[in-house]
Amino acid sequence: MMFTIQVVSNTPMNSVPDLEIVAETFLIDIGYIPKGYDPKTSADGLKESVPYRLFMDFLMANPNKPWTIEELSVLLDTSKPTIYRHINKLKSLDLLEGVDTEFEGQPRKGYRIRYGNLSKAWSFTEANVKMAMENYKSTVSHLQKLSNERREAGE
Repeated sequence: MMFTIQVVSNTPMNSVPDLEIVAETFLIDIGYIPKGYDPKTSADGLKESVPYRLFMDFLMANPNKPWTIEELSVLLDTSKPTIYRHINKLKSLDLLEGVDTEFEGQPRKGYRIRYGNLSKAWSFTEANVKMAMENYKSTVSHLQKLSNERREAGE
């Protein structure tokens, strides 16, 4: 799976005491929830939406528990494809790990916050960002070199 994150200039929210405000801002800033997100369901606002509830009410509230797609689909009263879409976004941020578990007595793949700890999981995200930035830097240097060569050849 491809690593994907949105990086925006931001101010640490260390002085904000409200968990929901910090979570909402963070999830929008990293691109998990689009800015201006409008739930296509009966949810009244972002905090009642499937992606927010999936992250906060299940993954963060019980970070060590592996959640199956089927289980989340029932608990969030939505389709499996919707759950997969949001799980895949979190996987692309490298915040989740797959764990073997059971649902209704059947072996299933479950998902949870990597290491059961968002701070530890975030270290994987940071490593991916660093690698991506180093790759961009290499590409920019190569692009500059090719541009210089073309310009010198045309002079």
